[in-house]
Amino acid sequence: MDPPEHDRLRRMVMRHFGPPHTPGLVIGMESHLTAVVAGLIDDVAGKKRIDVVDDFAFPFPVTVTCRVLGVPRESEPDVHRWVSDLMNSVDYNPETDPKKKLDKGVQARKDLREFLGDLVEQSHRRPGGGLLSRLANDDGPDGRMADAQIVATARLLLIAGHETIVNLITNGMLTLLRHPPVLQRLRDEPDLVVPLVEELLRYEPPVHIIPWRVAYSDVTVADTVIPQGSRIMLMLASGSRDPKRFHDPDRFDPDRHDNQHLGFGSGIHLCFGGPLARRETQIALTELVRRLDRPRLVADPPPYRPSAVLRGPIHLDIEQGDG
Repeated sequence: MDPPEHDRLRRMVMRHFGPPHTPGLVIGMESHLTAVVAGLIDDVAGKKRIDVVDDFAFPFPVTVTCRVLGVPRESEPDVHRWVSDLMNSVDYNPETDPKKKLDKGVQARKDLREFLGDLVEQSHRRPGGGLLSRLANDDGPDGRMADAQIVATARLLLIAGHETIVNLITNGMLTLLRHPPVLQRLRDEPDLVVPLVEELLRYEPPVHIIPWRVAYSDVTVADTVIPQGSRIMLMLASGSRDPKRFHDPDRFDPDRHDNQHLGFGSGIHLCFGGPLARRETQIALTELVRRLDRPRLVADPPPYRPSAVLRGPIHLDIEQGDG
């Protein structure tokens, strides 16, 4: 969307998603995030071989987003299944994949939309504490958000926010396993995780390209005129490794200063879920490194998702314990 409608809807959501109106959202979820992470690691603690994606990174953000939205605990398994079917259909290839894979994604999208719509309707009658209910009953300065827009916002958080965090956590674990001294430093210095995640967002971001932009007028970039109406693809990952901006850009350096990466985009479309995504990843990587027993890669490179936009392993198998 573009201003002014984009700005109005963003303001309405941000009233309930962060400062200044809801400054304690992320901090208030610390214990929940830690408990979810601990539970997922408990489930794999005794296994010699685990898949970081399937066993950990995939279920974690769905559980967290359900909590943010106010999804009833008993409905979480359904949401997990719908998101899973939806994500599996994103990279559907008609030449190699069974049509059932696409059909399940289409049905999941429909089921998720209907489920969220029902939750919003129920919230009008019985307000709760989740984001869906707060949006459904908020008559703020910009008016009340339409139910269809609330459902669209919830789907954005569940789908777009899910895939990116899965990739960020998985890319982070892969990068640490490729840099054993940094992994050991994180074990010894847990506070290192804050600059480490920022460097990860620069070095191996979950979103590499934004291909959905158009020039509203003639724009000159590096002596090249981009005509009005031209489609523009923003190469975020390339920009975050620009040697004119970052010293030794192809080196993973958690001690890097002035790390103004493009991992969450920029400008008016800066990812509004960024603070929560950061904290999810910080807790996830800290606990994985602390609790896994001598983790090591099974295959390097691992298999990647066939996407130029979203970059992350489709599986990340690691072994732990005696090897």
